[in-house]
Amino acid sequence: MEQIRTIDSTDLQILQILQEKARIPNAEVARQVGMAPSAVLERIRKLEERGIIEGYEVRLNPGHFGQSLAAFVFVDVDRAGNGSVAGELAAIAGVQEVHQIAGEDGYLVKVRASDPETLGRLLRENFTLIKGVRATRTQIVLSTFKETRRIDLDVAASG
Repeated sequence: MEQIRTIDSTDLQILQILQEKARIPNAEVARQVGMAPSAVLERIRKLEERGIIEGYEVRLNPGHFGQSLAAFVFVDVDRAGNGSVAGELAAIAGVQEVHQIAGEDGYLVKVRASDPETLGRLLRENFTLIKGVRATRTQIVLSTFKETRRIDLDVAASG
């Protein structure tokens, strides 16, 4: 929470605009916040330097690339095993997210695949061969109602 205190209301406005449409022209951001384009550009540069803005990416429709199947894989790891499990999981093609979690399992991994057979092969040929992985449990997504990396800046500002 320490980080949010160093961001003023103008920075929050800029971040909100960029989260909605990262490709928005700088001049339009400046118009919306009532500042000169050069001042907005400098603020954005500083937000990037401080690591508040980590990058910009395009959201692609996975169905157009034959990856419409989404699944969440709980990975049970040997607690005494090597520490490279997370890195090895992250390196697998089709893996979108790797989270270390509390509870019985060590990691929760989000995977994209073309179909259940491909997912099964991915688990057998990649996940289970990683030293330290004891077992996996997989939940296949039937439909997605919300998927985002956006941060709720209203909540962050009031906290």
